[in-house]
Amino acid sequence: MTDYALEQLPVAVIGSGPVGLAAAAQLVRRGVRPLVLEAGTTVAAAVAEWGHIGLFSPWKYNIDEAARSLLAPTDWHEPDGDRLPTGAELIRDYLKPLAETAELRDSVLIDTRVVAVSRVGMDRTGTAQRESTPFLIRTRSSDGTSADLQVRAVIDASGTWESPNPLGQSGLAATGEAEARRSGFVTSPLPDVVGRDREQFVGQRTLVVGGGHSAANTLLALAELREEAPGTRIGWVLRRSDPASVYGGEDQDGLPARGALGTRLRHLVETGVIEVHASTTITGFSTDGRGTLAAESGGESVTLHADRVVPAAGFRPDLGFLREIRLDLDPIVEAPRQLGPLIDPEYHSCGTVAPHGARVLGHPEPNFYIVGMKSYGRAPTFLMYTGYEQIRSVVAAIAGDQEAADRVELVLPETGVCSTDAGSSCVAPTGKSGFVDLPDTAAASDASDAAGCCGPAEPVVIGIPTGTEHGRSGESGNG
Repeated sequence: MTDYALEQLPVAVIGSGPVGLAAAAQLVRRGVRPLVLEAGTTVAAAVAEWGHIGLFSPWKYNIDEAARSLLAPTDWHEPDGDRLPTGAELIRDYLKPLAETAELRDSVLIDTRVVAVSRVGMDRTGTAQRESTPFLIRTRSSDGTSADLQVRAVIDASGTWESPNPLGQSGLAATGEAEARRSGFVTSPLPDVVGRDREQFVGQRTLVVGGGHSAANTLLALAELREEAPGTRIGWVLRRSDPASVYGGEDQDGLPARGALGTRLRHLVETGVIEVHASTTITGFSTDGRGTLAAESGGESVTLHADRVVPAAGFRPDLGFLREIRLDLDPIVEAPRQLGPLIDPEYHSCGTVAPHGARVLGHPEPNFYIVGMKSYGRAPTFLMYTGYEQIRSVVAAIAGDQEAADRVELVLPETGVCSTDAGSSCVAPTGKSGFVDLPDTAAASDASDAAGCCGPAEPVVIGIPTGTEHGRSGESGNG
């Protein structure tokens, strides 16, 4: 295919969440036709699953500039920049209007799951003229209909929501876990405990498994439910020996909503509302998939009982549909190789990383990029503001503007948050500034030193349940 013919094809964006739709807006700004492929039956279907959850970051950090430029000529009213939206508000007041703009409405295909990505006429072993050969994307809808699409480039912003980590040890599912998930004994991540899913939890004994913000969100919601239904019991299963690290910066946190979450969680643990099972790993579920869990705690076998188990052990990327694509992934966190060392949770427990773009996110496959949450692989925290910088750079690279792709335009807010756990690998920053893209290992090392996990932390995607008691504003959410 000639270069001209190739350039007439659209660029596929897999996923219609915040980063996916921002990528589409950036493509429109560059005069490139986007084709957004959404597996769900609505725009941002994964966000809708946690629509009851609030963001830590206010509106001013959640709107991409190219997206804003598409929305500005419409009757859209930009939300108050200092408010903290819920996921539902993010969809209603930003993502849905963006998808309905004249520039994007015909480019977003819902109920279109990507099941494979390859090149036309060749698998991953074919090399000759690979760069000038269109991508082949195979899709499937919920009625079983399949289609093959040809595109000039692929931006995978599909996220990790549908690929939760297993609850067992060693990165493996516990015995009986698959059956427990199918039966509903193990729920979806971030259930709407006080709303849509209330009847599953009221008056029940629930175990929340995990040690991050997702676990904290569910624990706080269960405590709120317990105030209405005192028979509701709450257990918290942690692999770590002390829950204190989950409390974060509390009143020292530069993002007050995040600090409020930690303060309230500490109080609930200390007052006995939440029963903590520290240093505990689930090893098996009962054969009927309900009621009883086998676990190890402090080297001894123990039995836990529950009516529901909420999985909050994080997520991992689904790489199965990319089998025919030439990927270069970090062997530890399954992120792009150059990005991996900067986000490895063994060393970056505060979840910070220097802004980065196309050079860091690239793979041996020309014009293929993984962005957003999925680009962080198995790292536990995705930073949405950084995702917007990712796609600005990636789209510039696809459009042939390497100078813009290499330029860093993101300015991050300071938060002053850093883990102080004993044995933490957090390294304080050296005071360097001017983050740059990282084309090689040496530069990556420099950037890690510049940011440190105590450096400028970015707004994160998911935050806290609604309600003033959890640190959100008392506004009604009319945005």
